[in-house]
Amino acid sequence: MPRAERVFKTQAIILRRHEYGEADRILTLLTPDHGKLRAIAKGARKLTSRMSGHLELYSRVALLIARGSDLHVVSQAEQLEAFLPLRDDLLRGAYAHYLAELTDRLSEDEETHSPFFALLNAGLGWLCEPEADLALAARYFELRLLRASGFEPSLFECAVGQEALSARDQFFSAAEGGVICPEHARGRSAQPLSLTALKVLRHMARHEYEAVRPLRLTAALHAELERILSGYLQHLLEQRLKSAEFIRELRLRLL
Repeated sequence: MPRAERVFKTQAIILRRHEYGEADRILTLLTPDHGKLRAIAKGARKLTSRMSGHLELYSRVALLIARGSDLHVVSQAEQLEAFLPLRDDLLRGAYAHYLAELTDRLSEDEETHSPFFALLNAGLGWLCEPEADLALAARYFELRLLRASGFEPSLFECAVGQEALSARDQFFSAAEGGVICPEHARGRSAQPLSLTALKVLRHMARHEYEAVRPLRLTAALHAELERILSGYLQHLLEQRLKSAEFIRELRLRLL
């Protein structure tokens, strides 16, 4: 196996950051070819630092990184995409936090050729669109992230009996990994799933975002999709994400 380069260049999206010492920042980075990395940007909080302003949360950056035994070291940084609407709008920013937190939880450290980078980069872009349906973008992102991580729910066949699902109201079981028919739902922990919601989930599973973007969903349908996918993710992660709770609270305040 060839030895890894001690210094390498990479693009990255900043998932998390926190202050360290008097002027440093510790970053959690998502990269296309090195997976998730933890790195320190020394002196990044100094106004005179060349990296100051280039290491904003959820921005896409070009980095020069030196490998370390525990933390890697960021020696150069250049911002490539700021995703400015995510900082100008509180709700958009909350959804960006959710996408980043979800990706962080489902991605592996230093995974070669990670599929998550391109998806998160696209997802942040969807949230920046002027007329974006933020909830729809989040649901689509969830489904695609579940597929990339190997946990895509069964939407076309009963997760228990494996038979093709007919066009009627069904049930969803997080424990069974997807949609189950009414016959197999008896005696199992499962939530009702309307035929309309199933059709939307299938449409999102089959098509790229460009074909999903025009959908106009009712508030009730949005709530049902969120309940189903959030419950499934909570089951997989064994906890509810704080960013998801914050979005719910924020939407109530904005009503």
